[in-house]
Amino acid sequence: MSNDRDIAMKGAGYYSKSTAGARDVIENGLPMILKAVDAIEQPDGSQTFTMADMGCADGGTSIGMVGEALGAIRKKWPRRPIQMVYSDLPRNDFSQLFQIVHGQTDIESYYGDIDNLYVYASATSFHDAIFPPESLGIGFSATASHYISKNPCTISDHVHMVGASGDEREAYVEQGRKDWETFLVRRTAELSSQGRLVLFNFGIDEEGRYLGNTGGINMFDTFNECWREQLDAGNITTEEYLNTNFQQCYRTVDQFTAPLSDESNPVFRAGLRLEHVESKVVRCPYEREFTEGHGDADRFAREYIPTLRSWSEVAFASALSPERPVEERVSIIDNFYGAYEERVRQAPQGHAMDYVHIYLILRKE
Repeated sequence: MSNDRDIAMKGAGYYSKSTAGARDVIENGLPMILKAVDAIEQPDGSQTFTMADMGCADGGTSIGMVGEALGAIRKKWPRRPIQMVYSDLPRNDFSQLFQIVHGQTDIESYYGDIDNLYVYASATSFHDAIFPPESLGIGFSATASHYISKNPCTISDHVHMVGASGDEREAYVEQGRKDWETFLVRRTAELSSQGRLVLFNFGIDEEGRYLGNTGGINMFDTFNECWREQLDAGNITTEEYLNTNFQQCYRTVDQFTAPLSDESNPVFRAGLRLEHVESKVVRCPYEREFTEGHGDADRFAREYIPTLRSWSEVAFASALSPERPVEERVSIIDNFYGAYEERVRQAPQGHAMDYVHIYLILRKE
């Protein structure tokens, strides 16, 4: 993509093809989105209605939901122009996004079914301002806001904050708190009166479950174990191991809702209010097909690893020294995921990337 340190960011629809679970998360939340549209009390007319998908990736996982939501918007406001804006980081595969939206792939698109519709993209982080003040009607984001603006410290004995402890864990919690407040303050300024945010966030639910940790084998611990094997084998250096920290923070329900209940918090003072919150676990589709269907461990391993790799690879690839030739880095990453795949093949029971999300609907007063 933008440079050889982004070797993990595959294009050609790789993300959507490998993340059926992320699509399930969005489709399961469709009633919440339609409810949010229905609740907005704004007049019809010439003023543009803007909907956004923030952290959109290639747009394939949300395309069905977006089509349904835009259809509801058009039905509610027959005369208003509709602006659909996709946003993600500059290295995102926007070319693939527009191919999907314009129906140039095998993914069915809403484009052409809704009149007076204009589709755009913004290569701006959601940690920054994206839209003009009071211009956003529906702001949507799924499986994205766990990404924080920076890693606050090095995690000495793990690759993710869920495996960290002590001051290291607290540093990530604090960075997550700051970035969540910033995200909400930015969006509140951008929302029109009665506008809604519909956010499906990776998090830690009331039972302590999180992505890949719902009672079976812990996915992030397995990542760490396989990466340490690369260290022990001399394939990576200690510095490279220590540099491998997912730039993420998983928040609890209380941490998500705290800025919305504290009257002294800048988010509350800006006028953002909590309408709905719930946690949901969406079962890993690859594990379900294996245990309830084909029962083929080799097939499960081959189908399961790409969904992990589609979003995690950049964390491992970016930690490798830029002085290594690209071919060498690619080989290390392939060996790493190959070792994980072999673990699943040899002992598949317990492996699953169940999605744990905290679903929020927020309203601007």
